[in-house]
Amino acid sequence: MKKENSAGSVILRKVLKVIGNYKLLLAASIVLAAVSVVIQLYVPILFGDAIDRIIDTGRVDFNGVAYYLSRILILILISGIASWIMNLINNRMAYKVVEEIRSKAIRHIQVLPLSYLDRHSTGDIVSRVIADADQLSDGLLLGFTQLFSGVITILVTLGFMLSKNLLVTGLVILLTPLSFFVARFIASRTYKMFRKQAETRDAQTALIEEMVGGSRVVKAFGYEKTASRRFAELNKVLRDYSQRAVFYSSITNPSTRFVNNVIYAAVALAGALLIINGQLTVGGLSVLLNYSNQYMKPFNDISSVVAELQNALACASRIFELIETDPEKDAVSIGDGTDDTPSAEVIPAAEGYVDIDDVFFSYRKDRQLIENYTLHAKPGMRIAIVGPTGCGKTTMINLLMRFYDADSGSIKVDGRSIYEMSRHELRAQYGMVLQDTWLSNTTVRDNIRFGKPDATEDEIIKAAREAHSWEFIRRLPQGLDTVLTEDSLSQGQKQLLCITRVMLCLPPMLILDEATSSIDTRTELQIQEAFDKLMEGRTSFIVAHRLSTIRSADVILVMKDGHIIEQGSHNELMEQDGFYKHLYNSQFANTV
Repeated sequence: MKKENSAGSVILRKVLKVIGNYKLLLAASIVLAAVSVVIQLYVPILFGDAIDRIIDTGRVDFNGVAYYLSRILILILISGIASWIMNLINNRMAYKVVEEIRSKAIRHIQVLPLSYLDRHSTGDIVSRVIADADQLSDGLLLGFTQLFSGVITILVTLGFMLSKNLLVTGLVILLTPLSFFVARFIASRTYKMFRKQAETRDAQTALIEEMVGGSRVVKAFGYEKTASRRFAELNKVLRDYSQRAVFYSSITNPSTRFVNNVIYAAVALAGALLIINGQLTVGGLSVLLNYSNQYMKPFNDISSVVAELQNALACASRIFELIETDPEKDAVSIGDGTDDTPSAEVIPAAEGYVDIDDVFFSYRKDRQLIENYTLHAKPGMRIAIVGPTGCGKTTMINLLMRFYDADSGSIKVDGRSIYEMSRHELRAQYGMVLQDTWLSNTTVRDNIRFGKPDATEDEIIKAAREAHSWEFIRRLPQGLDTVLTEDSLSQGQKQLLCITRVMLCLPPMLILDEATSSIDTRTELQIQEAFDKLMEGRTSFIVAHRLSTIRSADVILVMKDGHIIEQGSHNELMEQDGFYKHLYNSQFANTV
């Protein structure tokens, strides 16, 4: 329990640190809260004075009563305006704080290592940035509204009560800790439940994202009932955690109200005795009772939003956990922790020498994948990487692009270690087309010039013609200005657009990972011609399952279980009568 309380305190300090960036808004909110509270607490004194002007039947000081009532009306109006402006400021401050935290999260996602993104589902990350940030915003709004006014109300009320009667004020102060102990005892048990609630909600969001995103596969394989059952199970867990969290938080308010009613009764009893003894007037007791209510109100208000505050802290902890995850590192040697700073070496356009020496790599330390990998590529070479599924073909691409860093060994471009370069500059040397297409929900034009934002219209059209995508682009409703959605294009058309991106950038080196897997045979032949032209003079790495597409490669690397077991040209490998020949012939065994 102490550990959970400590975690909550740490997160609260982090949130307060961000709030500290808006000192002017914070100061204005506190000042306006003080003005509103002081006025509200001064009004009971005026009411008490007005009551004391009503002495007896026929003995009423109407002028005095009217004077005090007019002052009360003016002060209430001023207090209302101050409260309204304070709420506007609190809204602005809360949204600015969440905007800053959310912006930090989005920026940080861009520099997170691929390994982190592989370990966490898209739904989980999206839920942290969107849903958890919204929960934090709601909690901050309630917190600002209740906290500033509440603290000032407590302090000012005590001051006014002391000016009226020391004995009654001492009695109130003596009984106050009961409210603190009750609220703290219950609230400390809600943080864990809200943390579990947030985690389960994120798992549920991830499942929804998977099922909606893969709806065609779900329907094709009749997975609907299983998906519904998985969702129902998560829903039940979420319900249980939510009920526990709400139960603990819901008993806070009745408990503190009970204590506060005890205090109110004690004040009334003590005040009545003082009136009998002539030490207090009826108006004075009215003021004290009003102040006791005002004094206890912040405890009731704060306890009523404990659930939201605890939920906000639980959600904030998940956002900060994302923000504080170590970003990608660039180092002078593998394993060093130097950041990828602007001072990292900026390289000119690469000539195309790529040297891989004795590289070892594994995603899991207990399962080695790449071992003793060595390759030397010269400018203009076409290196094809083939082998069975899971042999490490795409992993080598990941290492070349520094999506992952090798465990040992060296990888050099033009004689320079890639670990001495910034990732951005290294990746700028490669044009990459993947089997998995990705298009942004924006115009066709913006999708094509993704890697070259300053491209002209003529350059875009030229690249589209070379990639054989212009034919379908010009038939779209708004041509290049058509905004793409999930179902705007076929899978093959999406891949053609991804190829067009590379045609536009004309990088020094190419990586084609099943780049034509979703394209029909006729278009593939046209694209292959375009690729042949593009690859002239460029070092190219080609991953392909259809071996007929890489027969013209200068070197074919045959991988199996993370090792290069054969290498050579197509004709050389066929003459060796080895694993490659077996793979090649197996693709055409049933053709006539």
